[in-house]
Amino acid sequence: MAYYEKVGKDKIKLIVNIGRDAKGKRKRKTKTIKYKTKKEVELELAKFVTEIQTGNYITPEKMQFTKFVDEWKEKYGKKQLSPKTYETYLGYINKRIIPTFGHLRIDQVNTFHILNFLDELQNDGVRGDNKEGGLSSGTIQYYHRILRNIFKRAEEWKVIKESPVKNVKKPKVVQRPSQVYDELQVNELMSALQKVNIKWKLIVSIAVTTGMRRGEIVGLTWDDIDLEKGKFYVKNSLTYTKEDGHLLKETKTKNSVRTITLAPSVTSLLKKYKNIKNKEKLSLGEKWEGGELFLVFSQWNGKPMHPSSVTTWWSRFLERNELPKITFHELRHTSATLMINRGNHMKLISARLGHSNIGTTMDLYGHALESADEKIANEFETLLQKKNNI
Repeated sequence: MAYYEKVGKDKIKLIVNIGRDAKGKRKRKTKTIKYKTKKEVELELAKFVTEIQTGNYITPEKMQFTKFVDEWKEKYGKKQLSPKTYETYLGYINKRIIPTFGHLRIDQVNTFHILNFLDELQNDGVRGDNKEGGLSSGTIQYYHRILRNIFKRAEEWKVIKESPVKNVKKPKVVQRPSQVYDELQVNELMSALQKVNIKWKLIVSIAVTTGMRRGEIVGLTWDDIDLEKGKFYVKNSLTYTKEDGHLLKETKTKNSVRTITLAPSVTSLLKKYKNIKNKEKLSLGEKWEGGELFLVFSQWNGKPMHPSSVTTWWSRFLERNELPKITFHELRHTSATLMINRGNHMKLISARLGHSNIGTTMDLYGHALESADEKIANEFETLLQKKNNI
């Protein structure tokens, strides 16, 4: 016998009797679904009966962890996460999470399993690259985030009663102080850039003078630039995933959408560069593959650059010119630090960087603020000494 009953404002419980146990107690299987029309509910009930009769129905709490992750991918991961974040999640899931929890049922994973897993990530040898120590605190926190997401969905979908990650505190991230260039090193950098192609000279100059992210720079189109006013209108970011290829998407937060005034020398260089790009596009004719999208920085045929190509070029450039090694992203930190040291207001710096709030800027650049504060104290000391000499 199969039937259904309403169990909430918008939920229906499907019920199928499957006989009696050895003690004569009635056995049944149930499944709760969102409320639909009567016809749809009856169809779902019929499908549920068929699943049970053919042996394809698995009680949710008896589901293998790997099976649930497959459901999570289809019902949440692909739909709710950005393509790049989803690809990153899959890398972490396949590398360590599935090998650790894949043999268990979803209901068998408990809080101690999670705690032990996160602890083991700190052990020597876990990196797999012969380097001492475990994974970085940031990477461990990322594993915690993914597990919390997966098990939260399992709890929401009534597959388990409570997430085993719920009472596991988020691991603390030990921030490595960003390596940044001081003004003298920036001058050395700018001198070295005089010897490179105008495209790369602009990419680096923009990173230093605007603090823009790598994806935002390679995602710029000529429509995003007002060369007369000398302004960037930052709206998009270029990402790349193996499944979807290049994607030009809106920046990650509404605060990331911003207007940035350019240094006059950068505007002048951009005008020269645009003339070069216009001629290149015209000469390519049918070989142009950029479509209607005219990116400021692209491959020779107009197709988007792979964002990682910037990182590769930057690393080789530093080595050739014997400059201090910092990551390309740390040019963003360099820009912020220079702005702070020159006494600019934190609200203006936060807006220029596209932070969600001024607190984010304060947290990230506390070390630079401390240095700036020491500079202020020294300036007062100079003032006091002059006063005492009168």
